[in-house]
Amino acid sequence: MSPYYSSIGSHIRHILDFYDCIFGTSLDNGIDLTARSRNKKVESECSSAKQYLDSIIDKLMKFECDMNDPVVVFDDLGLGKVEMTYTYGALFAQANSHTIHHYAIMNYILDALNISMEDSDFGYNPTTPKQTSIN
Repeated sequence: MSPYYSSIGSHIRHILDFYDCIFGTSLDNGIDLTARSRNKKVESECSSAKQYLDSIIDKLMKFECDMNDPVVVFDDLGLGKVEMTYTYGALFAQANSHTIHHYAIMNYILDALNISMEDSDFGYNPTTPKQTSIN
């Protein structure tokens, strides 16, 4: 749907792919954020999306690391793939912000479809100031 030309499913898949990359650490302790699986079935089949989500949750629950441990991250920032040193804490913080960003986009899509979200926090960073009503 214009102007987004994407689906809620594509955003769900993209979010899960980001986390999947984190768990795809190579032997040299590098994480390549450009090496996403991009399984198109996840975008349109709820059972595939749920299975993917469950696998990511399972990996999160079993993942053991010190959030201050360094990790090499590869990403394309627009001019080709670059190598950067992160901490696991910084990487998971980026994944969280990335997820919230895509939730916000999904909220726009839902709004354009006249579908309301009962969770008023969905798509908002916890640090975003809340609009207060003036009496």
